[in-house]
Amino acid sequence: MQWFPHLLAILKGKTGNAKLAAVEEAISGLQLLEEVFKKSSKEKHFFGGDTIGYLDIALGSILAWIKVAEEIGSIKLFDEDKTPLLVEWVEKFISNDVVKGLMPEINKLVEHCKVLQATTWNVNSTN
Repeated sequence: MQWFPHLLAILKGKTGNAKLAAVEEAISGLQLLEEVFKKSSKEKHFFGGDTIGYLDIALGSILAWIKVAEEIGSIKLFDEDKTPLLVEWVEKFISNDVVKGLMPEINKLVEHCKVLQATTWNVNSTN
């Protein structure tokens, strides 16, 4: 499953059926990732166990944009009912002292995304 294009569709501000489809596919992808997390974490906090590893960093690198998509789209991708382990992972990941110092401010990214929607991405575009 290609997950990122669905996130990008949400960030671009798609509406109607396009937005609904993108949200459903994004959540479906996160549910698959939830299963992977359950198997690989062995009931620890991170994908590789007790400490942050490569997969945590890979997902963590787009975490801010996922949060922006939630804000922009007025949706909830990380849902306590559908992906409870990932919700907990997000909290553990962003509360790590090193990560805290590196995470961008979501409000600034939201504003940047709105500019991109209005100019580069053109909300009315079919792309």
